Amino acid sequence: MLKDAVEDFFHFLQIERGLAENTIISYRRDLNQYVLFAKEKKEITDWKQIKRTDIVQFLYSLKENGKSTATIARMISSIRAFHQFLVRDRIVDIDASLHIETPKLDRLFPQILTSEEIDKLLAIKGTTPLRVRNKAMLELLYATGLRVSELVKLKKTDLHLSMGFVRCMGKGNKERIIPVGDVAKNALEDYLNHARDQLIKRNQSETILFVNHHGKPLSRQGFWKILKTVVQETGITKEITPHTLRHSFATHLLENGADLRSVQEMLGHADISTTQIYTHISKTRLKDMYEQFHPRA
Repeated sequence: MLKDAVEDFFHFLQIERGLAENTIISYRRDLNQYVLFAKEKKEITDWKQIKRTDIVQFLYSLKENGKSTATIARMISSIRAFHQFLVRDRIVDIDASLHIETPKLDRLFPQILTSEEIDKLLAIKGTTPLRVRNKAMLELLYATGLRVSELVKLKKTDLHLSMGFVRCMGKGNKERIIPVGDVAKNALEDYLNHARDQLIKRNQSETILFVNHHGKPLSRQGFWKILKTVVQETGITKEITPHTLRHSFATHLLENGADLRSVQEMLGHADISTTQIYTHISKTRLKDMYEQFHPRA
């Protein structure tokens, strides 16, 4: 009974909300823990039996097991969405998750690269197909702020280099058009003209833009390994993840005068409050710079 409602919820997220597979996996991971607690610890067999105190107990158990504030906050978000669905589908009459407070998160600003570090990271030399591909991928990420999941799904036909933009299908199957600058354009043309055909020799019908050495679509894990290798070559000591280029893209745009709405649109954020974190980063960096260089700081 408990599991049936959960599966209906996932179906709702996928079909009606059109959420990305990775988002649904995250919900599933959270709710599997929640269902296990409800069944084994509270012996609940019907969602009508669940009370607010049960949810609070579950959240305390996560805290006792050393889960971070961010993990607990995400879990509350998943539980709320699920209970709202239960009410919406009339599986229960009362939303047991109402008035459960989300713990205050320590604001963890994402890691940002300086312009000099970006130059180092993107200075990939070499003419082998894989080196040319790596240069094109990283240039495109920094030029557009694409998520890695979006990058690896790009098709060759999504590039419109003569017009200077890339077409991307983001979260919730929302399409967005993002400008591509000259440096990234040149790197992509180099990849298309001198590298991609060599990589897809055994797989001529491949439509995905970025491929591995077998000519098959590159995976997110594959990209992560490539990035780690490139970072090691540069000697940059910061912890760089695939999202670091996206964060750097947004911060550098705002620092150079771009307006928040435009950056929101390019990043594909549904809510502008998500984009606003980058204005805080800009202010923090400005303050650090002031304190470092002003003689009376």
